[in-house]
Amino acid sequence: MINTKSGISNEQKYYIGLMSGTSADGIDLALVTFDENQKLKHHASYYQPYSDETAAKIKSLYTSENNNPDNNEIDRAFALDVELAKLFAIAINAFLKHEQLSCADIIAIGNHGQTIRHRPQATNPFTLQIGCCQTLATLTNIRVIGQFRRKDMALGGQGAPLVPAFHQTIFSEKPIADDLIKKGADVFVVNIGGISNLTFLPATSKLDVIGYDTGPGNALMDDWFGLHNPKSKSKYDKNGDWAAKGVINDELLNQLLSDDYFQLVPPKSTGREYFHLSWLQKQLNTVNPITNQDVQATLTAFTAITIVNAIKQHICDNKNIAKVYLCGGGVHNKALKNKINQQLKLQPANYELLLTNHKGIDTDQLESIAFAWLAFAYDKKFLSSMSTVTGASKCCTLGNEYLP
Repeated sequence: MINTKSGISNEQKYYIGLMSGTSADGIDLALVTFDENQKLKHHASYYQPYSDETAAKIKSLYTSENNNPDNNEIDRAFALDVELAKLFAIAINAFLKHEQLSCADIIAIGNHGQTIRHRPQATNPFTLQIGCCQTLATLTNIRVIGQFRRKDMALGGQGAPLVPAFHQTIFSEKPIADDLIKKGADVFVVNIGGISNLTFLPATSKLDVIGYDTGPGNALMDDWFGLHNPKSKSKYDKNGDWAAKGVINDELLNQLLSDDYFQLVPPKSTGREYFHLSWLQKQLNTVNPITNQDVQATLTAFTAITIVNAIKQHICDNKNIAKVYLCGGGVHNKALKNKINQQLKLQPANYELLLTNHKGIDTDQLESIAFAWLAFAYDKKFLSSMSTVTGASKCCTLGNEYLP
């Protein structure tokens, strides 16, 4: 699916941002330019859904099957590493053809790849994103900047979230000076993908930017819906309609909220290797039986509450209105968005709930645009990681270069 934002000029040079998220639904591409003042312009988008077979291959690698001697994870992971790179290349070449561009018009591809394992709390922390950057560069004849997480982890950081530095360039509303005459606004950017993450951009320079994973986003809701609605044409609870017909179960909700992850202080990050159906089933085993639809309603409330619980920890001034920008696939879930809004209204601070579209950033494209920016930051040698976010020993320029 192509979405062209504005006219394309062959005199310009572009960056392409590539994102394949934890929902494992498909490939998002964004075509971006930067002017002499480093201001970005988003020109066009492209989305290529994965086949059911490809999505299943990705999801099968999220968790380890230690009891299965025939699992052969290494072979499956690195075969898929190349397979995804080929799919990425096909999508990019189709995108360029539609926009009447050639590989010579692209400065670089910022490739996030597909995360299949993220273990920041391990004895030797690691993270693994597949979608081979070298294969992608060779097949497209375009430079690729990728493996953005590893240097931060080498410096002792979580390697996540990656995008708060980008969020700061777009969404921050600090005043020119911290004074009593002109006050800025506290800003939160919440991306609801498979996992939800938050960036806090304080109005005052006296506080650090903070970013971390708040917990589950769409992944648990999607997996539970798919498990109990196998004949549905949709692979997810469209608009949250199924959840909206259920009843929130307080016993289950409290059990979910009691998980140790929500007691951790930032920096912290997580993934589908932690919050998955087996995890959910363990929680269900500790409570009285409830209907499948009520579980979905409870998961929706759980996702909203963990997001709002994170937000309310960071508000600076209850007298000012804080802005909360939502993006990611979760913004299309009306039940979830309504629950977030409802929870925000229960807080003592005043919040304005917005979509990133209010800043000219498509809710479905923010992350792919961010990876175009990360490739640009690599070329300009900007510091693109934030040690206050990840816990690394210092900030750095993220990414490695792969030549055709």
